[in-house]
Amino acid sequence: MFGALGFAISLAIAGGASLFGYWQARQFVQNKLRYVDAVHKAMVPVLVGVAAACVAAPIVWLLPFVGTGTALLFGGSVAMGVAAGARDIRRRIGSG
Repeated sequence: MFGALGFAISLAIAGGASLFGYWQARQFVQNKLRYVDAVHKAMVPVLVGVAAACVAAPIVWLLPFVGTGTALLFGGSVAMGVAAGARDIRRRIGSG
């Protein structure tokens, strides 16, 4: 019983962190980096995702119910948020 409850809590935390990371990264790119050309390069989402996972790794190490998978999922969601924000900017200006 407690194993299933712990799994549900960790799944909820990982999902919430992923949604939050994606949403914040997308909003940041759309609002703050809309005039920065470097955000449109293909390697930028990967670098940002790796950096977010590296920043999240020590934090999830200290917290109960979460682990390395949560940090990796957070990094991936931030990378996808950056890519989506850059794509939205390109659509808005009509070049892609």
